[in-house]
Amino acid sequence: MKIFGIGLNKTGTTTLAQCLQHFGYRHASSNLELTRMVGRHELEPVLRFAEDFDSFEDWPWPLIYRELDARFPGSRFVLTVRRSGDAWLRSLKNHALLTGPTEFRRIAYGHASPEGFEAEHLAVYERHNREVHAYFADRPGDLLEVCWETGSGWQDLADFLGHPAPDLPLPHANRSDQKRGQLLMARAQRAAGRLFRRSP
Repeated sequence: MKIFGIGLNKTGTTTLAQCLQHFGYRHASSNLELTRMVGRHELEPVLRFAEDFDSFEDWPWPLIYRELDARFPGSRFVLTVRRSGDAWLRSLKNHALLTGPTEFRRIAYGHASPEGFEAEHLAVYERHNREVHAYFADRPGDLLEVCWETGSGWQDLADFLGHPAPDLPLPHANRSDQKRGQLLMARAQRAAGRLFRRSP
C-alpha cells in the first residue's frame, strides 16, 4: 500500500511528511525534475520513480492522483486542506515573498508567483479539492481529508493507515508564523522597492 499526499502546497504537506516518516514509510517529497515531466505530460518516468517509495507529498503528486490510483491500486490518499481558501492564499503569498517566483508554481498554477494572480490561484485550489472529492466520492475508505488548523491530528492519520497513534505533539512544520522575521523583512524590502521605482 502506498500513501499519496495530494493536497496542494501550503496546506500542511510538510507536517504530513513528518508524520508519514514517523510511521516508517520510505518517503518522497517535492521533486522539480519530476514536476517538469508532469508539465510535459511525460508520466511514465514519474510513475516508475514512485515504485521505489511508500509515501509521497508535495509536487508533483497532487497533479497526477488519478494516474497514481490507476498504477497503484489499493493505495491510500490524504488530502490536506486549510481552514479556508483565503487562509491558503495568504499562506501561499507569504511563502512567495520568501521564495520569489518558482517553476513549481508556474507548472502547477500557470503563474510563477501568486502576486497579481490571486483569483487564478484560488480557483486552482478550490477546483482541485472539489475534483478530489468527486473522484473518491464512492470510495470513502481510500481518501482522508485533514486540516491541521481545525483539529485533525495523529489519531485521524493513524486510524486511516492502520497504525497506533503516537503520544507526541503533531509536528506543525514549515508554518508562516515561524518565519515572522523573514516575512517582515521581505515585506519591507518589497515596499522599499516599490517606493524606489516610483521615485523621479
